[in-house]
Amino acid sequence: MQEDFLHYVWQHKKMTLKSLKTTTKEPITLKAVGLPNLNSGPDFFNALLTIDTQLWAGNVEIHVKSSDWYVHNHETDAAYDNVILHVVWDHNIEVFRKDNTPIPTLELKHFILPHTLRNYKALIHEKKKWIPCEDSITTVDAFTINHWMERLYLERLEAKYLGVESQLSDSKYNWEAVLFWQLAKSFGLKVNGEAFLNISKSIDFSVIQKVKHDPHSLEALLLGQSGLLETTAEHTYVSELKRVYAFLKNKFSLPTKGVFPVRFFRLRPPNFPTIRLAQLANLYSRHSNLFSKIIEARTLEELHTIFEGSTSEFWKTHYTFEKTSKPVTKSLTRPFINLLIINSIVPLKFAFNKINRQSQLEDVIAVVQKIPMEQNSVVNRFHLLYKFRKTALDSQALIQLKSNYCSKNKCLHCAIGSALLNRNS
Repeated sequence: MQEDFLHYVWQHKKMTLKSLKTTTKEPITLKAVGLPNLNSGPDFFNALLTIDTQLWAGNVEIHVKSSDWYVHNHETDAAYDNVILHVVWDHNIEVFRKDNTPIPTLELKHFILPHTLRNYKALIHEKKKWIPCEDSITTVDAFTINHWMERLYLERLEAKYLGVESQLSDSKYNWEAVLFWQLAKSFGLKVNGEAFLNISKSIDFSVIQKVKHDPHSLEALLLGQSGLLETTAEHTYVSELKRVYAFLKNKFSLPTKGVFPVRFFRLRPPNFPTIRLAQLANLYSRHSNLFSKIIEARTLEELHTIFEGSTSEFWKTHYTFEKTSKPVTKSLTRPFINLLIINSIVPLKFAFNKINRQSQLEDVIAVVQKIPMEQNSVVNRFHLLYKFRKTALDSQALIQLKSNYCSKNKCLHCAIGSALLNRNS
């Protein structure tokens, strides 16, 4: 038995309310379960109930066993002096107040609604499943699931907002700098994301602003800081990049110690760090006020237009410095731009709206809903179980669902899990 389940039963009154009794057979009339406490102290504040004929107002503490009261040293904690009811699954010991009077106890296992307990056991104890509800998720109505997807996506945005807020603090609220960091990480994808972020932070953004009007210098700066110019390749373009980078490194006293190395392993050539850094340099050399343009863009089409671009001429016949390849324009593809929008642009626009108290959340959400669903192992596995809507909002929500709920067995906090618990059949 999990204490979380007892919290769920108490909070949502999943009990035979008319027959509640204490362990000493005194009738309990529940008027208010109280407010859940997310911090230290009793589990529910300001509960209101009658025990026998006495009206009580105070706090409720919940444990699996009565003896947990002493295991957690509540008898010495003044925060628990106002506990009026001890709710437990198994009553194995009396619990007393400081004046030596017993705290009334409700042994919940005798009063939980049978279908709630049955559904809980079926859901929680499926340990070998990819997700606990994989055999029953199709029985949940579409409205519940779709509404939950929207809430999950907003929850994921809120989590990303905290990261943006932290970067804003680090940059002294330089939105342009934070955008550069966010985009750099996204350009690096999963393999080089942290390395690209580290590279972008190793260069003061004022330096980026000073050199970005010269595409060649900006490309040299990014490739040089990444360590990719430490190559033996003999090419006029490479030699020129090395010369420019050496000049910039000396002029701006650029540090390279501690800069994360980039990786090529298991990457398709279009995702090689050489190409992605060259594309990032090209993007910034084409836009003087990139942040303002992104904030002003209201539609997916406008954002796509901003990011359309490729690389310098050298990279049309190269993926690395060492080898020549068949001529191909290395443009940012629509799927890649969509990833940038999902992972960097939307969270940044969300943060900007929230911090500046603007009411453009619907526009932000509308953009994500027009982007096709991402393809990854988590999303694909979910689609084998249920026909979810196929937008980026839903794929992001499913990632949030798997990592923050399913993998942690937090079914009691999930709308899908709650719907399954409440089935009376």
